[in-house]
Amino acid sequence: MELKFTVAGRISRPVDEVFEAVVSPDRLSKYFTTGGARGRLETGAEVTWDFHDFPGAFPVMVQEVVPNERIVLQWEADHATATWTTVTMEFSPLDDNRTLVRISEFGWPETQAGLTSSFGNCEGWTGMLCAMKAWLEHGINLRDGFYK
Repeated sequence: MELKFTVAGRISRPVDEVFEAVVSPDRLSKYFTTGGARGRLETGAEVTWDFHDFPGAFPVMVQEVVPNERIVLQWEADHATATWTTVTMEFSPLDDNRTLVRISEFGWPETQAGLTSSFGNCEGWTGMLCAMKAWLEHGINLRDGFYK
């Protein structure tokens, strides 16, 4: 059985604003990468993301960026097993000026360690969507002090 998941949420902001909140390292660092993001998400770029709850910058390989539509990246989802997974973020404008964000990830080995890592990442991406919604809609950083 292939280990994969998709999480989704609706953000009450236009698609260009939501998309920019992910591709801009300054904006991403406001609500998600608690240790900071380095480098803009652009096709072919290698950037780093750092988190207080998992210290040490993670390399992120950007495979594809289609403005206001899709981001495809690969990153080391489980340092212990040297597992790199593929993450696809899709941004869909809704009729009421909201944006549907869908995040999918796959690529773990079909082992107990892979299953554990996939559940952890599913939790992380769900948290990212919640934090992005709170920050974009209300200016609240949900992760501030959460892990430190």
